Amino acid sequence: MLAAGSAPLILPSGLLSQRAPSNKITLGFIGVGWQGVDLNLKSFLTEEDCVCTVVCDAYMGRAKEAKKLVDEQYGNKDCRAVQDFREVIDDPSIDAVVISTPDHWHTTMCLMALDAGKHVFCEKPTFSIGEGRVLADAVKKSGKMFSTGLEDRSLIHYHRMVEWVRNGAIGDLHHMDVGVPEGAIHPHEEEETVPDDLNWKLWLGPAPYHPYTATRTEPMHWRYIRDYSTGIITDWGAHLVDTAQFAANDPHECAVEVKGTAEPSPEKAQSNIPANYDLHYRYSNGVTMQLHNVSKEEGLGANVYVRFYGSKGWVSVTGWRGQFGASDESLLRKKYPPKSNKHIPLPAREHPNFLACIKSGDEPTYSAETLHQLSTTLHMGVIAADLGRGLTWNPKKERFVNDKEANAFLTVETNDDWMSA
Repeated sequence: MLAAGSAPLILPSGLLSQRAPSNKITLGFIGVGWQGVDLNLKSFLTEEDCVCTVVCDAYMGRAKEAKKLVDEQYGNKDCRAVQDFREVIDDPSIDAVVISTPDHWHTTMCLMALDAGKHVFCEKPTFSIGEGRVLADAVKKSGKMFSTGLEDRSLIHYHRMVEWVRNGAIGDLHHMDVGVPEGAIHPHEEEETVPDDLNWKLWLGPAPYHPYTATRTEPMHWRYIRDYSTGIITDWGAHLVDTAQFAANDPHECAVEVKGTAEPSPEKAQSNIPANYDLHYRYSNGVTMQLHNVSKEEGLGANVYVRFYGSKGWVSVTGWRGQFGASDESLLRKKYPPKSNKHIPLPAREHPNFLACIKSGDEPTYSAETLHQLSTTLHMGVIAADLGRGLTWNPKKERFVNDKEANAFLTVETNDDWMSA
């Protein structure tokens, strides 16, 4: 952001498209449902060093509504609304894409955008462990900026938790307890006519073909259908386990052992991912973690929590961005001078952080590798519950140890029919 009377912002030659107006970073948005608009689009619209020039959704009506929002913000009618995301990726005037689609599209779109020379901001998680590694390697090879749409490390509630743990406020960390909301189970639905403004083939994309049903494309429905997501563990789990995994401070980053159970979904239901899990992890440094569901009777996010147990006490935060707790309240008043603090300074929110890193080349708060390590831990738990047995992970080879059946879950078969849409 420029102060009044300051010199114009000059970016390194070749970093941005030559068509970028006033040297602002040009953004294209793919997926403009709730997350894509209320969190990502609205946040980027408040940033002065970027400009939104195109919005896209498989629902053309959503794209048009997003265009109205952009046009109102800028006081013009310059933003384009398109239905095919390839128009965004292939546009040479776009510097970076913001991807807020269902999970099964994340890696495919990211790889296409990177190949087209775009910087990428993408929602969590990866759809499989194997996809995560492919994405992280592609980002490194591309030299482009990639950042994950995950805010926890820039929220003071979770930042302070990691700070207390890493600075020894509770002694030596030995166990972490993470509670996420219960998942959802939605009843079976019969096929319906595809809405006129929906390109069903582009919504399905790399997922297997399935007839359109009334609620299938709603976020709280597709998230519990395995063709498009892996449920509550990789949704809410991504937020809360990130804080836990950051505090665990394991040099291998992800967990190395997992066992657990899940409550099976009903046979005749649209949702085919368990709503409730009880997972137990161990990291290579000996720290353990339990990840399980808690009641959401008081509202989604009201009862979620992260609690850290150490040799000298415990600290917790209950409720999303909720209340701190501790075995001794004096722990909550501990502060650490920058020179002696063993935790990073509180970073900027994910949206300005992404833009700043495009200009500076610095590592973003949530890199592709960070996303991969987090998603790996979460996917490990889902696979262990699916198989009904404990699993051991080799973090160097990124494979389960002596378990051919488990390793078959590392990748997901994709459908290429969407390419002809």
